Amino acid sequence: MLAQEDAAGCTYSWACNYNPAALVDDGSCLLPPLGCPWPENVTHVGCTYQDAMNYSVAAVWDDGSCVYAASVVCPTDINGNGTTEVQDILILLGAFGSECIAPGSKMLLIGNSFFRPYAENLDVVAADAGYENHNSTTVFRGGNNGWASSFWNDSTSQECLTIKATLDEGGVELFAMTPGHDPADPISGHKAWINYALQNNPDIDIGIAMPPVDFPAVWDSTAQSYGYTNIHDFYPFVVNYWHSTIVDSLRFEFPETNIFSIPTGWATIELAQMQQDDLLADDIDLFGAKPTSIFTDAKGHQGQIVIEAGTLVWLASIYGDDLILNTYDTGFQTDLHGIAIEIMDNHPDAYKR
Repeated sequence: MLAQEDAAGCTYSWACNYNPAALVDDGSCLLPPLGCPWPENVTHVGCTYQDAMNYSVAAVWDDGSCVYAASVVCPTDINGNGTTEVQDILILLGAFGSECIAPGSKMLLIGNSFFRPYAENLDVVAADAGYENHNSTTVFRGGNNGWASSFWNDSTSQECLTIKATLDEGGVELFAMTPGHDPADPISGHKAWINYALQNNPDIDIGIAMPPVDFPAVWDSTAQSYGYTNIHDFYPFVVNYWHSTIVDSLRFEFPETNIFSIPTGWATIELAQMQQDDLLADDIDLFGAKPTSIFTDAKGHQGQIVIEAGTLVWLASIYGDDLILNTYDTGFQTDLHGIAIEIMDNHPDAYKR
């Protein structure tokens, strides 16, 4: 029996409310950046994604600071050799007069490190499904830097210029973003980008991709801090908040524009629960390497099985693809198509494309 009054508490040293006197963890831990900012001079915190420009070898904890190179750095470098030269002009002249992009296939996808894996994998899954004219421009930055408002406010950044250049070209059928926002003005960034997009893309659709909650190790304690039992009870509240705060507010501002949501976060939550219940047909860890785990780090970045399931949700949300007939090989024995179908069936029709 524990005699000390403070024997139960948060025993996790990284937590905002860490109690060094606690002997038993009571699930109350709150981790940065949700419960408090990262402490100053903390070690092993930084960008953990190797393809980011500011990747830190020493970082163990990802703090959402990853910065990625824009997908289109030099649009006049047609042959991709790093310079604009005569060969680029000849390639362009050879294609002059040809139809470049079929209707409904040109997309602009901007977001952070939780958004990025689905946007990139969509190219593969869409091509496999027969959408031969699928074409996307992708722009990413880590954490809050990948919010719509952050891209808009960094008006001189290469990422912002790339987004504007893509919209200036016209013909963009879908513009997808994350719901991340400044609490003081939730839709300022989304609203600014939609206004800009409509100038040359009057028929554009807007997609808001719903991520999971950060830090899965403390999902249930986070849920309980809001008065819910566990993540399954809490996440619908999170989604409803994004629907009312972002999607519904944008629909009010832009009543003639089709604005919908992509329920990607449910793929993470469902697969994590299946792993805990030993219901996966694959040997998958909760945390570990990307090919064999649900999560690759404490912040909750996705393993490949989550990416594959989430991309199927994107495919169904964006293209209306019939996943019952879809034959894409996810590389896993677990029925990821079935999981994605259930997620889409449970997604409210009012928020579908």
